[in-house]
Amino acid sequence: MNATALIAEDEPLLAAALLAELARAWPALQVVANVTHGAAAVEQALALRPQVLFLDIRMPGQNGLEAAAELADEWPDDVPFPAIVFVTAYDQYALQAFEAQAVDYLLKPVLPERLSRTVLRVQSLLSQRAGAPATEPLDAALAQLRALLAPAATGAEPLRVIQAGVGHQIRLIPVDEVLVFEAADKYVRVLTAQAEVLIRTPLKDLLPQLDTRAFWQVHRGTVVRADAIHSVQRDEAGRLSLRLRERPEHWPVSRLYAQRFRAM
Repeated sequence: MNATALIAEDEPLLAAALLAELARAWPALQVVANVTHGAAAVEQALALRPQVLFLDIRMPGQNGLEAAAELADEWPDDVPFPAIVFVTAYDQYALQAFEAQAVDYLLKPVLPERLSRTVLRVQSLLSQRAGAPATEPLDAALAQLRALLAPAATGAEPLRVIQAGVGHQIRLIPVDEVLVFEAADKYVRVLTAQAEVLIRTPLKDLLPQLDTRAFWQVHRGTVVRADAIHSVQRDEAGRLSLRLRERPEHWPVSRLYAQRFRAM
């Protein structure tokens, strides 16, 4: 089977080994890009539209899961979404998550026998997709990514107070007053009806501490209070954005989380 692929792996020796093993296991596969970080994977995948992605889970900056989520949000509607194979060092939690969502993965270092099985699975998947609507692979990928990116339950009490440094003071903000958490470079913006502060805790570390019944993630970098949502609008391209009752901004809703907003 002829197909195109992209490899995203930050370790050159491992990338070269995967490239060599793929040449043996799937001679007809054309690797159109070999990149070293998630942002480049997104850029090259959108430009070249390969049929298969081999994404390393741990890369500098944007990791493989985050790159896949961004691609799912930006992918053209009329092009089938790529088959994704995640490449990872041994991590029992990650492997259990992949298996639960029927996501294919490879362990480092990649073994020829395991790669051969993966190649057969991917080839079968691409054959099944032939002639199917372009939206079907994307819908399946979105469901898998939502499950993989969901914050793991900690069993601890949800966060009640945000402590933010403001000048020479530590300001305490009750979480019940927060309307939006928004990632902003190395910070997270914490917005209430009347105020805005910055905290240094990354959004991915903050998410497991929030009550997911009260706060909904609506974009890779945006979490909003559910009962503060006033309305959701759809533009001509089908993209969603929402308004909150006590803030003037419009907040984009990514494809990954658009399933939350369906009329009852």
